[in-house]
Parts: sequence; structure tokens; C-alpha cells
Amino acid sequence: MKCPFCNQDNTRVVDSRPADDNTAIRRRRMCDACGKRFTTYEKVETIPLIVIKKDQNREQFDRSKIEAGVLRACHKRPVSAEQIHRLVDDVETEVFNLEEREIPSSVIGEIVMDKLKDLEAVAYVRFASVYREFKDVNTFMDELKKILK
Repeated sequence: MKCPFCNQDNTRVVDSRPADDNTAIRRRRMCDACGKRFTTYEKVETIPLIVIKKDQNREQFDRSKIEAGVLRACHKRPVSAEQIHRLVDDVETEVFNLEEREIPSSVIGEIVMDKLKDLEAVAYVRFASVYREFKDVNTFMDELKKILK
């Protein structure tokens, strides 16, 4: 591993431990040349997951897109950053546990909505209104009635 400070490749591991979510290993390293310390994370490499969009285009799965959508839905709601991070982790885990190489974006959207419904009702309706492309107030009201039941 190259040192990010002096670019020498003689670094050693000083400490290893599981990362917070137990899906990665956090390693503290020290450069033998300059003596500076830095942290690296080791994660299992997964098969690239391809998402089939509504227009049938295909693109690689991008966790940050889910996170951005959930952040927009939770804007000014009583949802902590940790809860959002955990929700996105749960969605990502569930998607990868399907063990498919290609997955429709609609499946991912439904998983996100299912998780948001349990987390925060307003955020769920916000996400659903964009995701399901509500055309008018009646469609919006129908979704609200489903939640209230």
C-alpha cells in the first residue's frame, strides 16, 4: 500500500479491526519512510450489479443515487444521518442478497419505499410521489389512504 503523503510503498499495518458495520476491515497503517499514519478499509469485492432503468438503459448500481433520493425525501424531517445511512445499508444488502446480476430499478425503488414506510411516513410519501410519478392530487390521496389504514 502506498503512503498518501510521500508515495513510498513501504507501509505496515499497525492495527486491524472490523469497521462499524462489520462489512469491512479498518486498518491503521504507518509509513516506514515518513512515519505518518493513515487508515484504509478492506471490503469484499462483489460482482458488478447492473440496474435496468425504466427506459431499458443499463447502468452499474450506484449506492449514492439511493442515498441522494432518501436524503431528498427526508429533508427537514426528524430523521438522523445515522438512520439514513443504516437504511441505505439495508437496501444495498437486500439488493445484493437477491444474487442477481441485473435488477430492475423498480425492484430497488420498492425496497427503498418499504424501508422508508417503516422509518418516516412523510419521507415515504415524498419518495413515492417522485418514484411513482404521481400525476394529480387524487393519486397522492390514494397513497396517503394506504398509509393511514
